[in-house]
Amino acid sequence: MVQGESIIEGIVASGGERLDKALAMASGLSRERVKALLGEGCITLDGRAAGQASLKLAAGTAFRIAVPGAVAAEAAPQDIPLVIVFEDEHLIVVDKPAGLVVHPAAGNVDGTLVNALLHHCLGQLSGIGGVARPGIVHRIDKDTSGLLVVAKSDKAHEGLAKQFADHSIERAYLAVTAGHPAPPAGTIRGNIGRSSTNRKKMALVDEGRGKHAVTHYRTLEVLQNAALVECRLETGRTHQLRVHLGSIGHPLLGDPVYGRSPARLRPLLSSLGFCRQALHAAELGFIHPVSGEKLRFASALPADMMELLIELRNTS
Repeated sequence: MVQGESIIEGIVASGGERLDKALAMASGLSRERVKALLGEGCITLDGRAAGQASLKLAAGTAFRIAVPGAVAAEAAPQDIPLVIVFEDEHLIVVDKPAGLVVHPAAGNVDGTLVNALLHHCLGQLSGIGGVARPGIVHRIDKDTSGLLVVAKSDKAHEGLAKQFADHSIERAYLAVTAGHPAPPAGTIRGNIGRSSTNRKKMALVDEGRGKHAVTHYRTLEVLQNAALVECRLETGRTHQLRVHLGSIGHPLLGDPVYGRSPARLRPLLSSLGFCRQALHAAELGFIHPVSGEKLRFASALPADMMELLIELRNTS
């Protein structure tokens, strides 16, 4: 065994599933992590090198996954203030402000949540997610505010990744939409993938393409030319709520990418300086991956969204 390497071994319980899906379910790793490890030659099936991610596995197949040890993070610790909602030796829940990028990437090499966490946690974050984004098991967009859980230990990372993979994580968002969704409550289903006309955007795509996505919504308050809507994620795809709500003709107010705000509301948004999508991750619930305790957290609307709601109510 290579120093720092961890081994995950087991038996595939039921046959017929794709290799990446079956091993993700059995190991607790994400499907993307399994695919990456396949490419690195870190997975064997019945003692032989594994094949393609699309290979269908038979029941009783023995697997061995050699997970490389974490390497030094490229991101540097930075003393950036954080709102800590919960923390123990295994994980940390933060209330992210709008405008804070989650992890370093092109165009945002520092000043991110990861930089802040490396400082706060003295570098003690799970290395499973890769050197550029230690501890990150899910993301919310830069201009979306609200709750995010980050793994500090590899055991927590694997356990949380498994819950995200099986969609057992409870996530609720508060959104201010353009217009009034009709019906006022319902479910939006539609695969999400890269837009064929703009690779920087996500879009609804045909069945068989992209990733399956489901959003449950209900209108909490009807406003003038707008509505306060609660959205619960059954799946968690990139830009899911922004794409799904835009697809039914009710994009998020302030969203510069997935829909124009009603002309009547643009002067209000401008006067408030509100130039982000009106979306807040308000609730987060999961089973603690180590203790087994059921945890649930709530976050109040931030000041900019509260101010927007107050002004919309005054114009109703």
